[in-house]
Amino acid sequence: MNPLIPQERRHPDEGPGDGTLAVRAGLPEPVKHEPTLPGPVFAAHFHLPGEPTGPYTYGRDENPTWTHLERAIGTLEAPGETGVETVVFASGMAAISAVLLSQLSAGDAVVLPSDGYQALPLLHEQLRAFGIEVRTAPTGGDAQLDVLDGARLLWIETPSNPGLDVCDIRRLVAAAHAGGALVAVDNTLATPLGQRPLELGADFSVASDTKGMTGHGDVLLGHVSCRDPLRAAEVRRWRKVVGAIPGPMETWLAHRSLATLQLRIDRQCATALELARVLAEHPDVTALRHPGLPEDPSHAIASRQMRRFGSVISFELADRAWAERFLEELRLVDDATSFGGVRSSAERRGRWGGDAVAEGFIRFSVGAEDPEDLIADVLRALDATRKAVG
Repeated sequence: MNPLIPQERRHPDEGPGDGTLAVRAGLPEPVKHEPTLPGPVFAAHFHLPGEPTGPYTYGRDENPTWTHLERAIGTLEAPGETGVETVVFASGMAAISAVLLSQLSAGDAVVLPSDGYQALPLLHEQLRAFGIEVRTAPTGGDAQLDVLDGARLLWIETPSNPGLDVCDIRRLVAAAHAGGALVAVDNTLATPLGQRPLELGADFSVASDTKGMTGHGDVLLGHVSCRDPLRAAEVRRWRKVVGAIPGPMETWLAHRSLATLQLRIDRQCATALELARVLAEHPDVTALRHPGLPEDPSHAIASRQMRRFGSVISFELADRAWAERFLEELRLVDDATSFGGVRSSAERRGRWGGDAVAEGFIRFSVGAEDPEDLIADVLRALDATRKAVG
């Protein structure tokens, strides 16, 4: 789906659209005089006379506010399906860790992307300490297939962060399942409105909802969605064991934020593609990546499995000095390390170390500003940078 192109009107049999799903997802049945979205439930324990039956017993196990959000995210991950279960976590890393550490045991092998999220190497160390073999390969070119033999779990991150490479989810899932491996997809950059890993065959769809799903840069949250109730129970048990639970206020804010998800994502994706087209013509910009560009190496695969191409662009400037001056010159863009928010942000990714990127590599997250204003700000900052350090 390209949000710049008007879409044909859907037939009613196709089910509700993304905007309707986002606005209505997870809401309880209406009750007279009750709010449409109940406020956060702050409770460490619940009234529990007699035997401990029912859904809510203790605050580390379940919470009604979690339930509403988990149902909402499940609706977005797999519209029209009733068997999908979602488990929410205190952060994206908590969600990632829950899948890996609930599904792997000593002697197992796991395949991870070598170009994935920067914190993954921290998990490599922990997994190896538990006697788990860690194999890595790049996202591009479906290179993880080359190290898949005998693995228990394949972890995919597509588009990859920060390089924006894309792999063929269907192809990797088919190969993994043929060899008896489970597949988890980190869908943070795409969100369920951009890509639905469960529909593409994955066993787990995982995301840091700190990013595009909540979209305001004020909540840390993550989730895991899957169809298999046994796998969901294992992930949920891990959450209980380590206590990686989200606070009720953060959970409620996340659910509230979902109502504008389609509006935010469409605006951000459309502006990102427009900005990428402008940057492609700029003489100071090299190594530009955005899966929505027809000339991008990942475009063909992305077009087959993504419904929206995301709000993140990556590119390189001449060196560290150029990149840092460019970031200083921007007026409508925050110099920050997250992405997917309504306020545009950008950073020189090499400042953290750990990512195989050039010193002048920029990860740019497009927000919901007016496209004309944002593009003008970026071009002005590029011109000012050339005058200062060129």
